[in-house]
Amino acid sequence: MRLSRRQFSALPLAAALPAAKRSRVVIARQAKSGYGPLLDRAMMAYFDCDDPVEPWRRLVRPGETVGLKVNCLAGKGGSTSVALVEAVTERLRQAGVAQDKIVIWDRLSEDLESAGFRPSNRGGRIRCIGNEVLGYESELTISGSAGSLLARTLTRLCDVVINLPVLKDHGIVGVTMALKNMFGAIHNPNKYHPNGGDPYVADVYAMPAIRKKVRLAICDAMTAQYEGGPTYMPQWCWPFGGLLVAEDPVALDATGWRIIEQKRAEMGLKPLRATGREPRYIATAAARGLGTNLAERIERLEV
Repeated sequence: MRLSRRQFSALPLAAALPAAKRSRVVIARQAKSGYGPLLDRAMMAYFDCDDPVEPWRRLVRPGETVGLKVNCLAGKGGSTSVALVEAVTERLRQAGVAQDKIVIWDRLSEDLESAGFRPSNRGGRIRCIGNEVLGYESELTISGSAGSLLARTLTRLCDVVINLPVLKDHGIVGVTMALKNMFGAIHNPNKYHPNGGDPYVADVYAMPAIRKKVRLAICDAMTAQYEGGPTYMPQWCWPFGGLLVAEDPVALDATGWRIIEQKRAEMGLKPLRATGREPRYIATAAARGLGTNLAERIERLEV
């Protein structure tokens, strides 16, 4: 496999910082390959291996229940693709994860259904459930300026979470990707949009049950949206044809933000800062120790 490395700035990154202190973000693109081959290429590049099942063996330990946190609020077209989730579940099963140890989840079962998923809570099979099925914890989790009830799907069912957001614009907080997707794990996300979501997006992600359980983010960027989000607006979408993979949610969001800004500039739109929608919460998340947003500390690997 031939890999190319692209960096965000002209700085000599490798010389400036030790590789161990940099966060890797893999961007895999090939519009006609389909989700399965694209996912394999992204995961093998990220985990530096030649076996498409090996990354999943490293990611999930035997006996763990894996939660796949999708983003389905926008319905078909603007949500995590069913095909991507099917590719992930297939590799998890090949890595030895039993069907009843895989849970696809989001805030509401009706959102899952609107995005093309089939909600089900039957035993012995892959479950697909909204938070209303198990409900929320009775005690608030406090983190910075945020206080929320966490979904029991997260706290009681999942041992590990794979975050599956979408690359898109957000009309209030600027962009919505890995960090903000975990608003789907709390009972009151509507409270946390003032001030462009800053510091609330970072504070929610910093909640221990979220921070400790989310092991990887795979951002669905096959079709991305640069304006008008989070509602699906096809007139502002474009076929980016890719996936973004990272363990560092801040680095992934910083990378995705740059991609969206590049597209906005190409389409003659103002940068998000000029519209009052700069996603400042990304820098706040870095300050909270959730990852890095600095270009010189991000290894951007395109495959």
